[in-house]
Amino acid sequence: MFNLQNRKKTILSLVIVIVILAAIGGVGWYVWKKHTIQTVYVEGNIHYTQEEICSMVMDGPFGNNSLYLSMKYKNRSVTDMPFLDEMDVKILTPDTIKITVYEKALAGYVKYMDTYIYFDKDGYVVESSSMRTQNIPQVTGLKFDYAVLGQPLPVPESEKDIFSTILELTKLLNKYKLNADKIYFHSNAEITVYFDKTKVALGNETAYLEDKLMCLPKMLTELGDRSGTIQMEIYNDGGQYTFKPD
Repeated sequence: MFNLQNRKKTILSLVIVIVILAAIGGVGWYVWKKHTIQTVYVEGNIHYTQEEICSMVMDGPFGNNSLYLSMKYKNRSVTDMPFLDEMDVKILTPDTIKITVYEKALAGYVKYMDTYIYFDKDGYVVESSSMRTQNIPQVTGLKFDYAVLGQPLPVPESEKDIFSTILELTKLLNKYKLNADKIYFHSNAEITVYFDKTKVALGNETAYLEDKLMCLPKMLTELGDRSGTIQMEIYNDGGQYTFKPD
């Protein structure tokens, strides 16, 4: 009789445990299923398309679950993609996520042996590619004999500060929606920016870069496809600069 009672208690305990586990499993399955991603928003991406970002993030067996991705990519540094610094995934609704992309601040690129070498604000080589990325200007006039991924471009010590100028110039070009083809640094530290048929001689007054560049959109529009040089070597507080036709 005693053994029978113990057996009934054991069976009852097992049944309770099974019911609890089944309930937990059911709730877990429902929550997991409810968080299956249907809609994705991507922001902050420039070098990669939305499809490429989604493919990177939503990879693996649980790549379509918003709960999993929000935990995996919470301010996560990205080390295996050349232009990316961090990515963050937030749940907007159980089946909708927003992927925020934080790209590395690229200053420009140099062309070396038929390869595009991209570098950051400190002159470190971020990526080398046979393909050119749009809206990143080519920088010419730098002196170096080689380029190694992850290492700074080996320019002379006297030119190390040039990279901060390049980044500032690149940011200002983007700010005023100016798509430069090329930036040339002369040996005397003067800067010339090329826009299709128009050259802009900025001189070496880096303190007035923004004041000069903010005048350019209107001037370039008025010039159209005329070939020549806008002479901005000396800052003019009235925004009056001379255009010298070729």
